[in-house]
Amino acid sequence: MNNWKSYYASHLCSAEDAVKHVQLGNRIVLSHACGEPRLLPGELVKRAGELKGVQICHMVPMGEALYCRPEVAESFRHVALFTGGPTREAIWDNRGDYIPYVFSEIPFLFETHLPVDVAMVTVSPPDRNGFCSLGVSVDYTRRAVDSAKIVIAEVNRTMPRTHGESFLHVSEIDHFVEVDVPIYELKAAELTDVEKNIGRHVAELIDDGCCLQLGIGGIPDAVLTYLTGFKDLGVHSEMISDGVMKLVNAGVITGRKKTIHRGKIVVNFLMGSRAFYDWVDDNPVIEMRTVDYTNNPYIVAQNKNMVGINSALEVDLLGQVCADTLGPKQFSGVGGQLDFVRGARMSEGGKAIIALPSAAKGGVSRISPVLKQGAAVTTSRNDVDYVVTDQGIAALKGKTVRDRMRALINIAHPDAREQLEKQAYEIYHVIL
Repeated sequence: MNNWKSYYASHLCSAEDAVKHVQLGNRIVLSHACGEPRLLPGELVKRAGELKGVQICHMVPMGEALYCRPEVAESFRHVALFTGGPTREAIWDNRGDYIPYVFSEIPFLFETHLPVDVAMVTVSPPDRNGFCSLGVSVDYTRRAVDSAKIVIAEVNRTMPRTHGESFLHVSEIDHFVEVDVPIYELKAAELTDVEKNIGRHVAELIDDGCCLQLGIGGIPDAVLTYLTGFKDLGVHSEMISDGVMKLVNAGVITGRKKTIHRGKIVVNFLMGSRAFYDWVDDNPVIEMRTVDYTNNPYIVAQNKNMVGINSALEVDLLGQVCADTLGPKQFSGVGGQLDFVRGARMSEGGKAIIALPSAAKGGVSRISPVLKQGAAVTTSRNDVDYVVTDQGIAALKGKTVRDRMRALINIAHPDAREQLEKQAYEIYHVIL
């Protein structure tokens, strides 16, 4: 399109006018996490009196999620693929719904079971050829745009331009809303002693030249702090944050030993500080791909020595992992844990690691005899290689049930070990 500037100008509008294209019963998909639009969701909620039965679908929420408020329940219903602080209550109170699904297959849902009426996304300003970038959120967002009937984009100058599958030509967008509000950032919290100990133990399972997958939060951040003396690490992950940037700058992460995409950090979404966004901007080391590629276990497995590091809320004595519910209550989501657990296990020399504190706040053991009533199994006992807590490492692969229980009890909080041994016999009739 040679006249893209004219197209852009003629399709530019206010956020208030853009959301007028939403109709009763539409399904809206918001771009993911820190790519979530800043103005459009709020303007949409102002139309609550005119709308009914509108579904709003997304994963990690970063905004206020005003569409989850009780007073607009007849107008909007949130359909979560991963919950967060602003959206959990709506699901717990039956004003929203959760769909359990592995991250890698969510684009398939948008093409089949969850057809998209409207995609609301955030993009960078167009370049001289008329291409905008989805920046920090390519994941499912790119596929939602591909399948949507209407695409509304907030054009945000603070969105970094990333390489890979992030580019959209202006002709692929129906309405543009220029926004002068910074995109969302992820603020890193100070690491606790427990997280530091977990990070130290996980680092014991990593070798020079390994390819890493890391998630969000204190544990992945802690792991990265213990890798400063390593050489030629690679990254193939669903997301990264500031810690990876620091190790690249320190020469620790080079990607030279990667089997595929050598020298590249392959990822599908980004969350971090403004300094991190400035670093990824136009950085050819960062290769943004859609989640159906990055998280595909068969793609993951092509990386030799792939190490998948994921967290959990609870692990029982059988080695079953609950990572997304607190008992029957939905807390987060399946995300990419199972994708990378299976991909890492299929990798030559790969390792699938589940990391969690040995005890929750209040001293309750996170290594439990059985999962809480109503809890969902995120990752089966058949899929876990290692469980790591602040107390140490439990190697489960190839172990008998008795040996598994012994290993898991050894990394439980010391105050819980005697009781867990008793429960191993009382529940499973296993003598340790």
